[in-house]
Parts: sequence; structure tokens; C-alpha cells
Amino acid sequence: MRIDPGHANGDESDRRLEPQKGMDTVTRPRILVVGAGFAGVECVRRLERKLAPDEADVTLVTPVSYQLYLPLLPQVASGVLTPQSIALSLRRSRRYRTRILPGGAIGVDLKAKVCVVRTITDKIVNEPYDYIVLAPGSVTRTFDIPGLTEHAFGMKTLAEAAYVRDHVISQLDLADASEDPAERAARLQFVVVGGGYAGTETAACLQRLTHAAVRRYPRLDPGLIKWHLIDIAPRLMPELGEKLGRSAQEILRRRGIDVSLGVSLDKAGAQEVTFTDGRVVPTRTLIWTAGVVASPLIATLGAETVRGRLLVDPELTVPGQDGVFALGDSAAVPDLAKGQEGAICPPTAQHASRQGKRVAENVIATLRGEPLHPYVHKDLGLVVDLGGKDAVSKPLGVELRGVPAQAVARGYHWSALRTGVAKARVMTNWLLNAAAGDDFVRTGFQARKPARLKDFEFTDSYLTPEQVRARVEGGAVGSQ
Repeated sequence: MRIDPGHANGDESDRRLEPQKGMDTVTRPRILVVGAGFAGVECVRRLERKLAPDEADVTLVTPVSYQLYLPLLPQVASGVLTPQSIALSLRRSRRYRTRILPGGAIGVDLKAKVCVVRTITDKIVNEPYDYIVLAPGSVTRTFDIPGLTEHAFGMKTLAEAAYVRDHVISQLDLADASEDPAERAARLQFVVVGGGYAGTETAACLQRLTHAAVRRYPRLDPGLIKWHLIDIAPRLMPELGEKLGRSAQEILRRRGIDVSLGVSLDKAGAQEVTFTDGRVVPTRTLIWTAGVVASPLIATLGAETVRGRLLVDPELTVPGQDGVFALGDSAAVPDLAKGQEGAICPPTAQHASRQGKRVAENVIATLRGEPLHPYVHKDLGLVVDLGGKDAVSKPLGVELRGVPAQAVARGYHWSALRTGVAKARVMTNWLLNAAAGDDFVRTGFQARKPARLKDFEFTDSYLTPEQVRARVEGGAVGSQ
């Protein structure tokens, strides 16, 4: 992932995201923030600090009351970190201000200034606003590949990471129990599609998991365990540059991971996958990390997009729309720091966090009749944690490998965690894992029912622009 020292160095003084009792909510401007990722949470935190209590009402729409630290998901999947350690509670703070609306935005009528929300009780409500900040993030990008959504796992949510860990360990258990050599070999082959940061770190961390775990299975031949990492691009993580990308590839191959570039997935089945070069790999594990696309919420707006992301001005406002701001993975934010015509900020945590702060300041400036400022942020580098002592990093253009790169990677992630509790949990997990290793215990999560991409990312629950309009025109605000 890209690094940004200090971008999320929060303190414990964040106000709790709850409504303040007894306050008049009729006359104040209503600010609605959609999404509790890096962008949305940073925006809310800045609004909390900068706005006077009687200046505006802030509502945050999110299906879960935590901010997920996405870059560390591979370490949850590999058991280095516990799931709770990277789920930063939005309720762990000292004061009350922002109201949490538990649910997901499924449509927005920009003209009527109403957001349609499906609450966690499955009730659909219309939430009116005066200003809206759209930070719904992204979802896993899929293609029309036969069997993909039915048989692949993702690595985009906390539940997916926890499930993948359970699944990988269960394959070792099932292989150990099997008397069929072909089935045993198939269960010990694992395929990861996507040679970006997420895919590379996922393959690297999970390979270390299986390499360590197989020692506890005397009946299993370690030589049967095979990890495949494939990507259609000619290089791994091209943003790193040719030298560092090649270094990462050499580390993976030295560990026995088969890295195939210029290759993608042709079709997926329950017991085997086929690559575009014709190879057929018997496997029960297919992990899909081939990029992300903007949240389907963007398609409900009927607004102009750039490669699926919402077109915005440098000030993070949507052209031609009153009181509409957008940022993060779902917005095509001009990258002014690059100085190139048409350059767009990549969908990274570094940019999302910085944009959250800028958009909050611009919302406040709009409320106060002050000028807005453009978003400008120079990329400060990248870190890639390959597990153990292996890593490659490029802070401020300086290429690092091995232990120095690992120190930079973990130091960045630790400092970027928003709360002291999260920092303590992560550091404790790292130290405990380094000292005692893993017990390779699985929880049995979804043991009787396989869970795939389509089960974790509900991309079919959004409304069309016509449905949004009909819902807003025909339904009462706040009603089902």
C-alpha cells in the first residue's frame, strides 16, 4: 500500500459518533457522510473538531460501527493479527456529536437532496440532507468469467479475511484426513489472482501460514503445498518500479510461490481452475484480488463518471450539483501534485485520508461562505509487507528491501492506526506471533456452507436512478 506518515495519527479525543440529546435538529444544516472508510471517518473527525456544536448536524451512514484498516487484512487472514485489532470502533471516544445511521446507502436523488438507506433491520428510509459527502468506497472488481463469483473468495472485508483463514486451515485438515492422493494434492494447491498490493501480500502471508502449519501434520508432504499467483500485467506491482517489483517477485519464487505474469483466469469450477494459458490447476481455493471498482452507489446518481468513478473538481465538489462532495475510491479526484493533464489520484488509503480532511474543510468553508481549496497531496511512497522479515518499501523514493523495509512497513501501519487501543492490540499481536507463532485454530465459520464473493459483497442491492426517483417521490422521508 502507499504510505503517508501521520495521515491517521488520531488521538483519543475523537467525539463519539452518537447524537447529542436535547438539541434542536430542525434549523441547523444537515451534513450527511456516506461511508466509514478512511475518507469518511477522516471527514467526520475533522468536522467534529472544527464545527461549533450549533453550526450543523452530522450523520454518518455505515453498515458497521467500525473503520476497517484494510491494508492489514492479509495479516488477519494469515493469523498474525486478530480481526478486532484492525476494526477501529467508531464508538470508542469521549463525547457525543455525530449520529450513526446503521445501514448502507443504496441510492441518492441529488435533485431532491435525499439519500435512500437500507438499514441493518432491512428497512428502507429516505434520509434528507443539505450537504452530502459521498465516500462509499469500492468493491471487488470482477469480470464475466465463468464460475468466478460462485467459486472465488475475496479479500475486501473483515469477514472475508477471517473466512479465508478458516478455509485454508480446513484444506490442510481435509487433506490430512483424505486417503485419495489426487484429492489431497488438489486441496494443497492454492490460487491467488491479482498481482497488485492486495494479491501479492495475500499470497505471501498465506504461504507463510501453510508453510508453518504443515509441520504440525506428519502425514502431509510439504512438497505438495503449492501456491500460484497470477496476473495479466507484465510485472508485479508496477507502481514500485522495475527493481523493487523484481525483488518482490524473487522473494515469492524463493519461497516456492509460482508467479505467472501475462496470465489470468479463464474459468473457475468447484474442484479446478483454468488459466488463460491453458493450464488446469486442481484446487479448492481461489482467491480473487484483481483490483477494485467504485461502489455501485455511484451509478444511482446519474452523474458524469470517469472510468466508473464520480467526476469531481479539484475542490472535491461534483460539478453542477449543489452541496455534493465526493472523495476516496469512488471519486475521480484530479491529482494536481503530478502536474499531468488528466491525472487522477489512485484509490489508496493515503489519498482517501488526506481527501477526507480537505473535504471537511471545504464543507465548513461552504457553510461559512468562505473560499474552497483544492486537494493537493504528493505521494510519499509505498510499503509492501511480505510476511516475516520480507518486505519491499519505497518511502520518499528510497528503495528498501528486507528488514529495513519491514521496519518501515510495520512502523507506518502502526502509526497510522487511529486509536491507542488499536495500536496496543496490533503491537501485542505482532510480538506474540513473533515469539509463539500460530496455533492454527479455525473457528468453523461457515463450515457447512461455503461462502464466496457474492456472499460477502452485496453489489446487487442498489437501486437504479429510476427506482431512486420513484422511491423519493412516492415515499415519506424516514419511512419504509
